[in-house]
Amino acid sequence: MTTSARLSKHARVFATLRREIEAGRWKGGERLPSEADLTRRFGHSRITVGRALRDLQVAGLVERRAGSGTFVRRAQAGSVLSFGLLIPDLGESEIFEPICQGMMASPMAREHALVWGSGLSEAESKAERALQLCRHYIERGVSGVFFAPLEYAQGKEEANRRIVAALDEARIPVVLLDRTVLPYPEPGQHDLVGIDNRRAGYVITEHLLRLGCRRVAFVAAPNAISTVDAREAGYREALSKWNVPLEPALVSRIDPQDVAKVETLLERRPDGIVSGNDRTAGRLMQSMRFLGYDIPNDVRLVGIDDVEYARLLPVALTTLRQPTRQIGETALAVMLDRVARPHAPARHTLLHCELVVRESCGAKTAAS
Repeated sequence: MTTSARLSKHARVFATLRREIEAGRWKGGERLPSEADLTRRFGHSRITVGRALRDLQVAGLVERRAGSGTFVRRAQAGSVLSFGLLIPDLGESEIFEPICQGMMASPMAREHALVWGSGLSEAESKAERALQLCRHYIERGVSGVFFAPLEYAQGKEEANRRIVAALDEARIPVVLLDRTVLPYPEPGQHDLVGIDNRRAGYVITEHLLRLGCRRVAFVAAPNAISTVDAREAGYREALSKWNVPLEPALVSRIDPQDVAKVETLLERRPDGIVSGNDRTAGRLMQSMRFLGYDIPNDVRLVGIDDVEYARLLPVALTTLRQPTRQIGETALAVMLDRVARPHAPARHTLLHCELVVRESCGAKTAAS
């Protein structure tokens, strides 16, 4: 049985029509499609559709007029939309809390509700907890879901696919945060808001090249998500543009806290290291200092994201700052547009990052 199949048929019809009414697809006083039309649309029996319409009437969203049809109640035309936040890595990845703050600070958020969905029953794995929260949002009939696909969790790919499949079947709009569900180059079917990760990898690598580095390594944790793959692609592109040979031995997917593997990488004598993100950079910095390396005099080190602690590391980290609050505001605008235009083509909105120069790259620092 699929995740969405746990909902009854009439409940799915009810949830879909409710979202469409709240989004303004039909204005107050406007007649809904006939039961026959809705039966054809949803592929369910007329009894199922009729029960969903009765539930809408009980909820005060519509009124049924004998011999005339079903009409949207005028008083409900401007009702509040509720959007679920499905962010399994909240609290582990430092970018999501400010993204959510950006959503809540948006003037558009004043008319709507953001649902965090915390406090659900504990499950054995992060993937199962995410699936439970997905089911909760479907049962609640939210107007849309902001979803940041699972990153390092076991079974992440299957769980991510099941989540979006269930939301699609329930006809709940999805806006992805930061990353795609499907690996490149599979086409995405959902809106996404994040940064241009390929450009980020290019810009931060070029910064080291401008400082004179010619043996630039790229380090990321194993099994990292598609955003890190895109950053590595940008790193490779920058080397090519600057006519610097790519040395495969300097491209590593290792645990940055594995001192032995870090030492093996450093024995190849890189003069600069691009980290897949700030978390990797911070842990790599600890290992390098343990091994007696001086940053930036022995090796220049940079990251991507500009998380809160980046400037507080033993050597303040040069990085690219994600515009997290703007990502949140933009994601909410994209969601409202998706609710209003459910059949519009999916779009990816990629924002640019700001270079923040600190001590770890060895350049003269700018105010952080």
